Amino acid sequence: MMMKINLTHPNPALISIIEDPEQIITLDANFLIAPDRRPITKRGIGFEQFREIWLDPIFSAFPNLAIHESVYDELVGISPQNYVDSKRDSVPPEIIIHKDSSLTEIERILRDTIESRIASHTKYEPLLDNKYDRGEVKSLSYIAVKGLLYFAANDNNAIQLIEKSEKWSTGLDNVQAIKMYELIYYLYRNNLADKTAMKMLYKYQYYLTDWEKSINPSWGDFSSSMDSLYESYFI
Repeated sequence: MMMKINLTHPNPALISIIEDPEQIITLDANFLIAPDRRPITKRGIGFEQFREIWLDPIFSAFPNLAIHESVYDELVGISPQNYVDSKRDSVPPEIIIHKDSSLTEIERILRDTIESRIASHTKYEPLLDNKYDRGEVKSLSYIAVKGLLYFAANDNNAIQLIEKSEKWSTGLDNVQAIKMYELIYYLYRNNLADKTAMKMLYKYQYYLTDWEKSINPSWGDFSSSMDSLYESYFI
């Protein structure tokens, strides 16, 4: 599903991590896998380029990034797995792996309840434990039970599970979504990544097709609008 940029009001989650970037932020799989929008465009983004322009900067900017073990399982056999392995195995570790084995018995019961509520709005079926949407369902139910606040995603459905939690009764009322474009802006604004690369990544993800250009702002309008919303929070 196409991602629409929301510039109507500031995101409290982004404000919070601007003020304290050392909080735990749990990532969806799409934050770790290089986007490939072929055949819409002839250009793909290889993993090494993605690592250089995106992964290395976000891991430098945020010291407590995390993924759920089910997301790690989605990476088996592809380049991001080696990247996550290197982060996990470094001393001290540079990524947190959420493991269901760390849940208490009471937390597991609560997790199962929330998981079933979330799953009803996805293609994941807990009894079958199928792969589709598994990572986001497992991630969201885990962080909800553990009282963790932030889930970073570039997937409309995952974001709606959070933002419509009251309407859909997903049990995610205390979880907050952080969008990829918000972290692109964060890195750009703080000079934590190559600015030309951030502009390119934004355009590749959100401003590529004629339809996207009709619903999303150009890079210049995007960056100036984000400044209007968030500039006062940067020191």
